[in-house]
Parts: sequence; C-alpha cells; structure tokens
Amino acid sequence: MKLVYGRQDMPTLMRAQENCFLLTNGLGGYASLSAAFSMTRADQGLLVAARTAPNDRVTLVARVQEKLCMAGGEVFLSTQQFADGALPEEGFRYLSSLKAADVPCWTYDVQGVRITREVAMAFEANATALRYTIENRTGTDCELILRPFVLGFEKGHAPGEKWLVRLQDGCILAGGQRICLAADGVLQAEETDYRLQAYLHDAPDGRPGMGLTASCCSVRVTAAAGATTEATLVFSDAPCALSAAEILHAHQQRMAALRSQSGLTDPAALQLVCAADAYVARRASTGGKTILAGYPFFGDWGRDTMIALTGCTLSTGRFEDAKSILRTFLQYERDGLVPNLFPEGTQEPMYNTVDAALLMINVIWRYAEKTGDLAFVREAWPVMEDVIRHYRRGTKHGIYMDADGLICAGQGLDQVTWMDVRVGEILPTPRHGKPVEINAYWYSALRIMDAFADQLDLDRADYTELAEQVKTSFLSAFWMADKACLKDVISGTSADEQIRCNQIWAVTQPFTMLSPAQERAVVDAVYTHLYTPCGLRTLSPEDAQYHGFYGGPQAVRDMAYHQGTTWVFPLGAYYLAYLKVTGDKVAVREALLPMEAALREGCIGQLPEIYDGDAPARSKGCFAQAWSVGELLRVYEALERE
Repeated sequence: MKLVYGRQDMPTLMRAQENCFLLTNGLGGYASLSAAFSMTRADQGLLVAARTAPNDRVTLVARVQEKLCMAGGEVFLSTQQFADGALPEEGFRYLSSLKAADVPCWTYDVQGVRITREVAMAFEANATALRYTIENRTGTDCELILRPFVLGFEKGHAPGEKWLVRLQDGCILAGGQRICLAADGVLQAEETDYRLQAYLHDAPDGRPGMGLTASCCSVRVTAAAGATTEATLVFSDAPCALSAAEILHAHQQRMAALRSQSGLTDPAALQLVCAADAYVARRASTGGKTILAGYPFFGDWGRDTMIALTGCTLSTGRFEDAKSILRTFLQYERDGLVPNLFPEGTQEPMYNTVDAALLMINVIWRYAEKTGDLAFVREAWPVMEDVIRHYRRGTKHGIYMDADGLICAGQGLDQVTWMDVRVGEILPTPRHGKPVEINAYWYSALRIMDAFADQLDLDRADYTELAEQVKTSFLSAFWMADKACLKDVISGTSADEQIRCNQIWAVTQPFTMLSPAQERAVVDAVYTHLYTPCGLRTLSPEDAQYHGFYGGPQAVRDMAYHQGTTWVFPLGAYYLAYLKVTGDKVAVREALLPMEAALREGCIGQLPEIYDGDAPARSKGCFAQAWSVGELLRVYEALERE
C-alpha cells in the first residue's frame, strides 16, 4: 500500500509533524522521525542502534540538517523546532510529497531544483542509509550541505549539558560511541554545533520537552547546472560493507518477499504484513527470535508476544519465526510462568504475569494447526505440563487454582493481567481474584492439553474432567443473566460487574465454554458499551470510574489507561467473535474500510497502542504496537481463508 501525503496534509509546522515513519532492522534497532523529517520525541532518531539485541539500545544519529545553497540564497530542507528561541528549520514548506511505500521517499521543489530523499535500514545490522537525488534545472550550480546531529546516549535520553563530539578517521565520536559514516561528497570537520531541540510530543506527557544534540561535521554535494546528481549517506555502529543503494534495494526486496509469503491479497492486510515485520527481532540471549511489544517505548514482553504472535507470524506464513519465538519463551519458563518482561540491558526477566503462560499453550495449538508440526509440540510438552501443574498447585504472584477449578491471581500490589497499571500504592484497575479472560485461557489450555495428549499418545491425566469442572464453575460464577454478559472478575467487590472488554476473549479461544446464544449476547454487549471503529474501550462510559481522555503526566495517564481508554488490539477479537456468531464477512469488511485512515495517521503504515475513550481519532501511547497489528491481521486472514 502506497500512502501519499502532499502539501495539503502539511500546511503548518504542527501538522507537518503530526505523523512519523518507522524503519527497523530485526535487532531491535530502528529509525523514526516525523513525516517532516524532524525529531519530535527523545525516543526518535535516524539511527537507534541495538548494542545487544533487542532491548539494549542507544541513539547514535538523531537527525540530519539539510541546507540547499543556490544563487538565490539558502533554504533548509530539514525541519526541526528548537527550545532555546532559535528559529525553526521549516523545510516542510518546500515539501511537495511524501510517498510511504516500502521505503519513505520525500520530494522537495525549490526554485528550479528538485531533491528527493529515501531512507532504509539494513536487515540485522545497525545501519541507516539515505539517498538524495538532486535534479538541478537552473542555470547555476547548487550545493546541498548535510550536517548529521548525533547523541551517543541510551535511547530516550535528552541531555541537558554539552558533551565531547568530534570527527576522527571518518567516524563521529560521541558519548563514548563510535558512529561510522560513509558518504558521497566532501566530508569535512566543523566547529561543534549544539542545538537544544524541542520535543513537542514528549512535553504534553510529562517527559522532558527538550534535549541537546550535536554536530561536528558536514557532507557537501555539488549539483552542476542542468545536471542530476546522487548523494548517499550510510550511518552505522561498525564499518558497513553495504552501499546505500544495496540497503534500499534489499529492504524493498525483503518487503516484497514477506507480502508474497503471506498469501494475503487485501491491500490493508499486505500493509500490515510489512508492519508486523517491525516487531520480529533477534534475542541475543537465546540466539532465537522474539517480538517487541511496541515502538518507541517497549521491549519484548511475554504477554504482548503471545497475543501478537499468531497474527504477526502465523497469519503471515512465518512459521519458523513463530517456532523460534516460542522456543525463546519456553527456555525461560520458571515455576510455570514465562517472562512478562525482558528488561533493558542485562537484568533478569520479570515473571509478573498470569496470562502469558496460558496464552503460550493456546498459541502452540494454533501453530500446530497451521503446520502439523507435532515434533515441536512434543518438544514443548514438558513445559506445558509444568505450566498446568504449577497453576493447579499454586505459584508466584498469588496464582493458584481454587477448589472450584477456577484460577485466582494477584496479591498485594501485584497486577498480573494486562490491565496492570500501578500508581504508587493505588491500583487503578484492581483485578485480584478470578479474572474472566484468565479463566477462558485456562479452560482452553486444559482442552488443548487433552487433545495434544491424544495426538501424541501421552498421559491424558485428568484434563477432561478438570475442564468440565472449570466450565461448570465458570458459567455459574461469571454469567450475568440480567445484563446478558460476563463479569469481569470474581473478587467480591464492585469491580466484578463492571462491563469491560476482557469478556470478548471468552468467545475467541480455540476452545470455549459459552453457548451460542451467550456468545452472541457477549458480542452484542461489547458492541453496545465498548465498541469504537478504532478499538474497544476498556470500561463502559456508563461506569462512574470511566475516563474518556488519556493525557497529561504519567500518574494522570495511568489512572485512565484501563479505565475507558480505547485499545486497538481487542478490536481484533471483537471482529473474530462477530464472525464466529454471525458469519457475516460482508459487515466486517465494511467495518474495516476505515483502516486505511488509521494506517495514514500517527506512525505511517502502522497501528498504534491506544486512543481516547471519547471520540477516538488521534492515536496515543506507542505509535506502533505489535498486538494491534497482529490481532487485526488475524481478522484479515479470517476474511480471506476461512
């Protein structure tokens, strides 16, 4: 899908910087700037390198200042706002178009000179390539001066004090980091220029609204009168053998291959196939693959991985990647749990999640359905058995099976479901007890274990009997006949009967407990109270605790995060549930038509984490989110294949 933006989309400096692009390298590294090629967040940059894949990341190159010198004067092609009173660079005023396909391509027209800029990242290397084409249709020579502004600090760091930056042997040394630079043109040292950049998308969220960047060199390219000249830059953390042209071509070829491999045909689905690739990354600690939860903030989280994996890999035909990702988490199973979070750097994983291990069993079932790979199921069987055993007898974070067969989870200030925010000593969405989706996962996992045991001729234990007990208890405890939907949790508090989106997953697991009439009722209740075309609200607007706006300092945002904020990823389960109970593909295809608008807004070609609960229109949170992409891919696959 080619998404084209013109002057009408960027009439002002603010509008020009609303959206952004994202390129990734399969290691956790990325390149992301605004559609105007400016840096609007401290977490953005032209080369954010993964020192240790995938989470140990450092921002090497922030952006490139671009100045065109002609007989008629000098103009900036680059765009950037500053926080120290300096006049902004406003190159967006000369921007004729941004064409976002496999690689973003900008076109500028300035008084008889046309300049295009293309950007791509090398796969599994920390290298970003830029290619400029200068078509000089005037009668005099012109010069393009490119000045890279660098950081050399951990991703997201916004320095307030100057640091040593210098050019040495064709490399830029900054913040203890070496940045290799290969360039067509004249590379020369310059007096170090420090710029205090304004981060307009960080300041409203309580993050630092400004930070220094530095430049110590320039690359100068002359385009003769009447001639067309090409110039390239390649930034990398080590000498790069690939040229900019090779990096650009390889990226385009790789995207084409992913689309072909998926077997999907819908243009939006094919765009999501390419979007999904951004999240599949290598994990150095296992030598295998993992899934990054979202850009620019998140690393690889177990819960997000297990939700995103089906769409991002199985729906796209990436079966070997799926198996590798599952092996990564199987290796880290402890006490029946898999990691919720692999922290940045070298810290030990955190296991504070009740859902990831159960979701993993469900994902293994879907993998086996797609591939018939029972050898892998046999390999995973001991870990799956360990998960069931620990959940039955009890494990960390208050996770245990009650006498009625249902799973309890959470204790103290733990938050172990996906609604996991904690603000100091406050749990905005307390779900200690028996959460509805956890018990839906539990029942499905038990039925899966029984089915796998039969297929592999292994000990079937008492999975069937326990599953039947869970079903009986679930229907008795969770079904609210007066509201024709499910309770959110069994805790003995007022939170039990809140209408939340978690009940939709009781309809969409591989094995489910509700009658057809109950499933239809749940789908209708979710539609009535929670549905928006951008996602599902996390709480009914009729609830006294509902928050319709997400914004402000983190403590304020966190109080709204699961209290009404619209999340994209549950929309996938809603459409799958709707298809299950109605079979109406025409209605779902119609509902998905606005998806192109979502792909145009925010991070171009991606789907975000969240929107406001009230009148959701502008994306918020992570501008690119794995489970949002993955869950909508499952819907497109269901429309085309089932």
